[in-house]
Amino acid sequence: MRILLTLLLVTSFCSVMAESLTYAGRDKCVQCHAEQDALWQGSHHDLAMQHADADTVLGDFSDATFVYAGITSRFYKKGDGFYVRTDGPDGKLHDYEIKYTFGVTPLQQYLIELDSGRLQALLIAWDSRAKSEGGQRWFHLYPDDAITHADELHWTRNAFNWNGMCAECHSTNLQKNYDAEKDVFDTSWSEIDVSCEACHGPASAHLNWANKNKAGEASSGDKGFSFRFDEREGVLWKMDAKTGNAIRSKPRATVKEIEVCAQCHSRRSVISSDYSPGQPFLDHYMPRLLDEGMYHADGQIQDEVYVYGSFMQSKMQHMGVTCSDCHEPHSLELRQPGNGVCLQCHSADKFDTKKHHFHDEGSSGASCAECHMPETTYMVVDPRRDHSIRMPRPDLSVSLGVPNACNNCHIDKDASWTAQAVKQWYGEMSRGYQQYAEALDAGRKGKMDAGTMMEKSIRDIQTPDIARASLISSITPYLEQSNFDVIQDGLKDKNATVRMASVSALEAFPLEMLVKLVFPMLDDPVKVVRIEAARVLAPVPAGQLKGEQLVIYNKAVEEYLESQMVNADRPQAQLNLGNYYLAKQDVQKAEAAYQQAILLESAFTPAYVNLADLYRAQGKEVEAEAQLRRAIEGTPDDASVHYSLGLLLVRKQQAGDAIEMLERAVELDNDNVHYVYVYAIALNSSGKVKQAIEVLHEAHLRYPENIDILTGLVTFNRDSGNDFAAQHYMKKLEMLR
Repeated sequence: MRILLTLLLVTSFCSVMAESLTYAGRDKCVQCHAEQDALWQGSHHDLAMQHADADTVLGDFSDATFVYAGITSRFYKKGDGFYVRTDGPDGKLHDYEIKYTFGVTPLQQYLIELDSGRLQALLIAWDSRAKSEGGQRWFHLYPDDAITHADELHWTRNAFNWNGMCAECHSTNLQKNYDAEKDVFDTSWSEIDVSCEACHGPASAHLNWANKNKAGEASSGDKGFSFRFDEREGVLWKMDAKTGNAIRSKPRATVKEIEVCAQCHSRRSVISSDYSPGQPFLDHYMPRLLDEGMYHADGQIQDEVYVYGSFMQSKMQHMGVTCSDCHEPHSLELRQPGNGVCLQCHSADKFDTKKHHFHDEGSSGASCAECHMPETTYMVVDPRRDHSIRMPRPDLSVSLGVPNACNNCHIDKDASWTAQAVKQWYGEMSRGYQQYAEALDAGRKGKMDAGTMMEKSIRDIQTPDIARASLISSITPYLEQSNFDVIQDGLKDKNATVRMASVSALEAFPLEMLVKLVFPMLDDPVKVVRIEAARVLAPVPAGQLKGEQLVIYNKAVEEYLESQMVNADRPQAQLNLGNYYLAKQDVQKAEAAYQQAILLESAFTPAYVNLADLYRAQGKEVEAEAQLRRAIEGTPDDASVHYSLGLLLVRKQQAGDAIEMLERAVELDNDNVHYVYVYAIALNSSGKVKQAIEVLHEAHLRYPENIDILTGLVTFNRDSGNDFAAQHYMKKLEMLR
């Protein structure tokens, strides 16, 4: 009876707590926090999203026109409303009302309501910069392309759906409310912009505390919040006179603040629908690693990856710096203007002087940020700084082809000139904090010693965790008996991202090895690791599991499936589900998921490719080819589809058509070495040996250390009787070993 009563009391208490954690709204916060509210007013968070009216719309709607891809769009007013006449999902001109503004500077986008509760972001945006800076104009976010209604990047398509792609980072307490069966949204928010509770979490319990505090009844504790931003409380940065760098008075024990900012300021996938600020980031989001195409080989930002991934590479983060050390969290402005923000922790006498930067005072070269946080421009007009806060390394530009801050200004010089100048100033350049660049580059380029280099960097305690995880996720092709334990050690690493990457690296291994190594990860304390383990273990039959093992397995599988259903409106999630069900040999569910992905986005080519592979495995060659040709018809410039169709035609012994498709794949993606290699193999197999050698030779000039290319050149030349050329390439191959 006592146990039952206790359970009832606990249940009742938890129910009350759950009910109390509700969103109260900024109006309640401002009653006590007027100073913070004043700083927030007019900030990017305040203006993240607004109802469209005369006070919020910045663009020219006075019958202005803009021509793009043969379409003339017209922006006009009707009564108090703002409208655009532009091409819709059918390619024809329609009139649309602007419902909301999106952002404010340096550009403003506009949201249009379509059917089924969808809000879509128009890709014609307003450049809100001053006219003297090139602004006050309409422009397209893809100015060098010709995006039409048939393209997956058209404003009416899934990629620019506000509900699933943008909303949760521009409004507070966003509930997507997607009905997968009906394919409709009923999206809601508690506040339209990024307000207090977007970062602090629901404030109702805090308000109760505040009322009790006024009455003298409250204890201090957590003040009604589930967490507090206390990383900087009582912390001083003490200047070390010898180094000129400040040291934190006590180590930073948590990453709460960084993770709350990361919920929006990161390139990541949502894996949970119930996130509230302060909860563990990796239980709700899966961040991108330093993947090729996202980041350069040295970790500099390349694609639009925001801040988290670069900051987690930085020595600043490692030394205990957190976001609000540099940024005032309510206004979002820097703590100090210009170099002042860096001089909070770095001695002006040592670093803000020509003896350090060798440039005239007031010039770009004398700016800390210009040299250590170079900008990359996204969305045509939006420059964003790299937060890995690194030393400029023009020597890596010479050896790896990555960009460097120096040549952003010295555009009339090449990287060799810049590297020599830096060497004259500083002597042998310090390697900086990002010492993994050569290893990550070697893995990307397929170099012979890539495995050894990657293992060394993974084991180096100076390598940032996100880089270690990135290296582990890429090391599988280079794993040998001598370095396999780097994966085993990774599974036990204290960093969850490293554990997740280690699980991923084992995906293609034999089933018995997966059971032995990956099964224990199903019970990992962090969700990203558990769901990755569930995904990787999909091919393993679960019939032999019993008792607690089966419970753990089923729970992780349920979490994985839920993580994908959170994004059921996205074709990528349906593709993931299809791959999972296919690994489980549930062909019917896999086929349905692939078809659903195509329904959501008819230009999503990976779904066609995987569906074609499924049909091919069933012996349905006709259906497989039909899917790939359908994909090519809709997306004629996608190299992956041409490549897949080329392979299918090879298997059907249609050599001529196969070579044509493989050649087209190489033309569309000439940087894909594997495509080039397979194309050369097809040419050689069809008797076009000379052409095959020419293709590989051209590829070798661009990728001189690629083992597959060199091996192909040795083999093709030897088989054609050209022993001299074969020996020439063999010597190169041996030199790499």
